[in-house]
Amino acid sequence: MDNKLEFKIPEFEGPLDLLLHLIEKNKFNIFDIPILEITEQYLDYVNQMQEENLDVMSEFLVMAATLIRIKAKMLLPKEPEEEVEEEDPRAELVRRLLEYKMYKYASYELKDMELDAGRVYYKNATIPKEVLDYKEDIDPADVIGDTTLAKLSDIFNQVMRRTVDRVDPIRSKFGTIEKEEIRIEDKMEEIKATMRGLKGINFRTLLETQATKLNVIVTFMAILELMKIGDIVIRQESLFGDIIIDSLEA
Repeated sequence: MDNKLEFKIPEFEGPLDLLLHLIEKNKFNIFDIPILEITEQYLDYVNQMQEENLDVMSEFLVMAATLIRIKAKMLLPKEPEEEVEEEDPRAELVRRLLEYKMYKYASYELKDMELDAGRVYYKNATIPKEVLDYKEDIDPADVIGDTTLAKLSDIFNQVMRRTVDRVDPIRSKFGTIEKEEIRIEDKMEEIKATMRGLKGINFRTLLETQATKLNVIVTFMAILELMKIGDIVIRQESLFGDIIIDSLEA
């Protein structure tokens, strides 16, 4: 019984894949391919291949012919009178190999991304019903009407500047006076108490009657909070008229 040596030839995607494999296996410089060695090894692989698909096999044979042509061209002696330096016969092959290598490794990256995506699971958003149904008690834009928050802010800044101007530069330096803590909740109650029995109160006047800068700030914040919870509403009877605060409490 005859003992036959059997070996398996690795499968390659095409002739460029085989060439790239040989270059990497032998650690050849892809920009300076030893064409004699690479051609011999390539032909050995092709001779060992048993490919039934003639279309695929023909691609490998075309590359074999290309390598033999490059090999023959490099072996031809150059004419001494040739002054113009000819392009390296391997240049086109190197370009094709580099392009193939780029796409090959890009396909590896895409495959890894596909595998990673296959391990990711997504779920639909599950927002609690009480969150979906939540609505603000009142939209500040509804109670402001035609007046804008920018207008309120402008008046607030004007009053703040005047409050600073009223500071006595001499008396303000007499010792240290501890500021009384002012709570926004207390100021809200104070504003509501001030408005009881009144048809309305002037926004600017309310700020200007505050004794200190801190009082102006807290008063302004209290007004915004009262608007938010729907206890007061503001109106402006004319385009450049005063802003009036009305109470909505029964």
